[in-house]
Amino acid sequence: MELIILNDSLYTLVSVTKEMMQGIEIIAEIDCFNLCDILRLHLTTYHDAPFNVHVMNDGSGNFYGCICK
Repeated sequence: MELIILNDSLYTLVSVTKEMMQGIEIIAEIDCFNLCDILRLHLTTYHDAPFNVHVMNDGSGNFYGCICK
């Protein structure tokens, strides 16, 4: 799985690592799209109107979505 991050008008693919998953406990089988939502909630902060974006907590850019492989 890869995250799509938008930073300075450039989209970047970032592979999900074990470090990103730290603190997340999955107790049942989930699909890739549900895991994407969990990571979005864990790794970002939502900025409401007028921005309406999920900003990565580490400052790497705006969370745009996931690619499931």
